[in-house]
Amino acid sequence: MEKPGEMTTLSRVLERLHERGFDHELKMSDHGRLQNTEAQKIYNPEDLTIIKTYRFEGESDPSDSSVLYVLEDQDGEKGYVLDAYGAYSSHEEAGFDEFIKKIKVEDREEQLLFA
Repeated sequence: MEKPGEMTTLSRVLERLHERGFDHELKMSDHGRLQNTEAQKIYNPEDLTIIKTYRFEGESDPSDSSVLYVLEDQDGEKGYVLDAYGAYSSHEEAGFDEFIKKIKVEDREEQLLFA
């Protein structure tokens, strides 16, 4: 049985998030803001809270490294942003890094995955 702190793979964390209702992947829009295309919502940084950040490192190739931002909006809608880590960022849109840095961070791991 998995214990808190033993979430070691991206696929396992995504599976647990899905079980908790974090089904929506947010993407950068052409307007330089994150969007949930399913709910047709567009977000400014102040509309979101990062409730957990996970980093995964590739065993042999730095380009396998990734970061997962788990988010919640002001209405309680849940989602995530997945990105390659560091210089290998998969977000070429101007302003992605600055946008993410402006989002409020509130770590809620215990209630998020282990409740």
